[in-house]
Amino acid sequence: MLKSMTGFGNATVEAGGLSVTAEVKTLNSKFLDIYCRMPRQFSDKEIELRALLTHQLERGKVELSLNLARTNAVRPGVTINRPLVAAYVADLKETANTMLMSISDGDVLQLALQQPNAYLTESADHTADVSDWETVLAAVQEAIRRCDGFRKQDGAVLEGKFQEYIQVITDRLADIEEQDVKRMPAVRDRMRNSVRELLESESFDHNRFEQELVYYVEKFDISEEKVRLKNHLSYFLEVLATEEANGKKLNFISQEIGREINTIGSKANDSSIQRFVVQMKDELEKIKEQTMNVI
Repeated sequence: MLKSMTGFGNATVEAGGLSVTAEVKTLNSKFLDIYCRMPRQFSDKEIELRALLTHQLERGKVELSLNLARTNAVRPGVTINRPLVAAYVADLKETANTMLMSISDGDVLQLALQQPNAYLTESADHTADVSDWETVLAAVQEAIRRCDGFRKQDGAVLEGKFQEYIQVITDRLADIEEQDVKRMPAVRDRMRNSVRELLESESFDHNRFEQELVYYVEKFDISEEKVRLKNHLSYFLEVLATEEANGKKLNFISQEIGREINTIGSKANDSSIQRFVVQMKDELEKIKEQTMNVI
């Protein structure tokens, strides 16, 4: 089954008061190119995510986006050091009274909060981090699964297109075989005329005569090219129907198809066959273009 390099998948997973939305988008690329957009708190997990994306998606330009939102009450990461602030307040009031100065409670509190160590930074909850990462990983895996499903669907469409293109080339090859039957009598007439001219010439040369015969036979005979082209077309369809089908292999076969089509066009020396060759080349270009989007 073919897989396209174009795909998209998103998933939202909620657990432990955390909602994680993951989006995976892939485009065609000659190599695997991964870009991750994720919160800084999980930056140390980027290598693990890259390994997961590499294993599952294989090839293409891959973009991963993560969005996190808390769904429950959030505990602040910074809290007030109340015992110390209370000591600051008492000291400030005592100082004001000693200096016979009046100061409002609000001003005293504001000054106390500006003193050193008035705030405490909460220690990281490692248990919560592990749970959060499991939620993130579940969302990413589901997004990858959906993206892969999208790729398979697009690959099925491409497979149908390839079959259509190959059928058109096969039909034009049948037209060429039919036209070749009409072309050969004219070729034989030209050969007879050339041979007659040689035999009537006073400077008849047997070596030149043999060379002319070989030249005409090789120049106009396209029997081998037709057989090879038919085999390449059959092989393309055989590979397309197997699990081994991939963009590179199909592209290699299409190159062999193109080589035979070009040879037929150059050797046929027939206007009708040339028109069929142009049509075959047009379909072959479509095949080559689409193989660039196959994994």
